[in-house]
Amino acid sequence: MVGIVGGGQLARMTQPPAVALGVRLRVLAESADASAAQVIPDAPVGDHRDEAAVRSFAAGCDVLTFDHEHVPTAILRRLEADGVAVRPSAGALVHAQDKSVMRRRLGALGVPCPRWTMVTSPAELEAFADDVGRPVVLKTPRGGYDGKGVLLVSCAADAEHWFDLLERDRREASAAGRPAPMPALLAEARVDFTRELAALVARSPSGQAAAWPVVETVQADGICREVVAPAPGLHGDVAAQATRIALTIAGELGVVGVLAVEMFQTPAGGVVVNELAMRPHNSGHWTIDGAVTSQFEQHLRAVLDLPLGDPRRRDRWSVMVNVLGGEQEDLYRSYLHVMARDPGVKVHLYGKGVRPGRKIGHVTVCGEDLADCRARARHAADFIAGTIEE
Repeated sequence: MVGIVGGGQLARMTQPPAVALGVRLRVLAESADASAAQVIPDAPVGDHRDEAAVRSFAAGCDVLTFDHEHVPTAILRRLEADGVAVRPSAGALVHAQDKSVMRRRLGALGVPCPRWTMVTSPAELEAFADDVGRPVVLKTPRGGYDGKGVLLVSCAADAEHWFDLLERDRREASAAGRPAPMPALLAEARVDFTRELAALVARSPSGQAAAWPVVETVQADGICREVVAPAPGLHGDVAAQATRIALTIAGELGVVGVLAVEMFQTPAGGVVVNELAMRPHNSGHWTIDGAVTSQFEQHLRAVLDLPLGDPRRRDRWSVMVNVLGGEQEDLYRSYLHVMARDPGVKVHLYGKGVRPGRKIGHVTVCGEDLADCRARARHAADFIAGTIEE
């Protein structure tokens, strides 16, 4: 029995390979109609921040893993102390939960990262910007995703609201006699990059590791819009460097399961690490249809310490395009057009309510011609979202 904390689309997409492997899943869902709760019968509702709820959930599982990184580290450490198999471990997962912890550890490992510092005041931010150049990327160390918790600032005044919240949190924590939940903000030098890449690997407790081809990710408004596997025109040396970095991080941090390393490719041809995720990741959704072993099957194999599967791609190209919410709520009306027009397109919807900009599904097209795959995938995603009508 594999327990997944979080009932989002990642848990939902883990169910088909679990069925094939004869593995049972439980999900600690946010609500009774959460994405994964619609397809996994054993889905108690609970808050991942409630230790009693997480403990009760974990008691029925052989191993605990995650749909997201937001379970408090202290809860996971106490579960591990009581003998619960948490994979990835609290000690590994904290590097995906807290960007300041991640930056310090990667720096110690010699992994290329942007110049960074922690700032607690506008004056400290101004001093850092004077040193590295403007604009500066400002991030909340915890809790950000899909562009949330990230702010591009030219001066401290651009971040006035964030510093006000920081001061409020300090005052409230001091009055309650506890540490501030976010004592500082992470400031990073803006990286001059040509494109964004992602290296996806998996590692088991016994140390076996596997890596999928490095992919190109296309972002819009802080949200991943498109993934191309493998990254077009990527020199073999750069692909090897990106993969080596991801495998090094997985091994040195003791990651168990899937690890996604988001990177910037620089004009000089090297890579700089941006973010980490220790779970199946948007950049790996193409593997469901385009790889011998999907990231979801591989994650199950890894957390159960089974031999890992073959990560090689099935076709020359795979293009995954996210379906983002728009004005059209009835997504299924589009199936007749999309499936009749292109029987080769693979559609994956998440059973989520439609909101503008929200990831509500994705489509994948695989084949020999990259331009053709891209055009077909984009058309299908746009038609399902309702942004085009023919």
